[in-house]
Amino acid sequence: MIEVKNVSKRFDDLVVLDNVSFTVREAQLVVILGPSGTGKTVLLKSILGLQDIDGGDVIFDGVSVQKNKGNHHLYDIRRNIGFVFQGTALFDSMNVCDNIALPLFEHTRLKSTEIKDRVSDILSIIGLPEKGDLYPLSLSGGMKRLVAVGRALALNPNYLFYDEPTTGLDPIMRDRVVKLIVELKQKYQKSGIVVTHDLETAQAVGDEVYMLKKGRIGRLQHIGKEEYNA
Repeated sequence: MIEVKNVSKRFDDLVVLDNVSFTVREAQLVVILGPSGTGKTVLLKSILGLQDIDGGDVIFDGVSVQKNKGNHHLYDIRRNIGFVFQGTALFDSMNVCDNIALPLFEHTRLKSTEIKDRVSDILSIIGLPEKGDLYPLSLSGGMKRLVAVGRALALNPNYLFYDEPTTGLDPIMRDRVVKLIVELKQKYQKSGIVVTHDLETAQAVGDEVYMLKKGRIGRLQHIGKEEYNA
């Protein structure tokens, strides 16, 4: 379980996060919805301990991020989180298999054959079993997003964080990415946080949806354009 407790952050006179609180429970996806520039990515970085905050704390399975900065406990927390970057952050010099395998080579002592098997399993999960030898430059934007999800799965984390996972995708590929996100929650019990400005994505994946606007957060009972633009 992730407990975000009264997290606050400001840059000079700009209040980006103002006592933000919510909880992510087991096998639950929480969506943070809001227009671009409202601080959604700052919130994700704050939760991960990558962004200094002015107040509050984040608790991962009973372990405080703020109290464990700079020690191995924070490393253990981060290792249990898979992060899907908006820009995918794939390495163009590596093929799909190598991009997915990179965390396994860097953070485990698995044998090469074990890593190969793990990558093969992940390719099947993300629906790209025949694309392992391709390089990112030959992939569509949607396929790159799927590979980014695959890399986030490499270390089999309990939590997945998605930063604008469907931005810029055509409707067919957006639906494919959304279906994968939901499947990872339902079939593989992956809890997580999705930040997005896309209403349809929020409706499709969120167990709970929160609106972040002007630094404040509130839970939405109904997701509609009128509420979004209020």
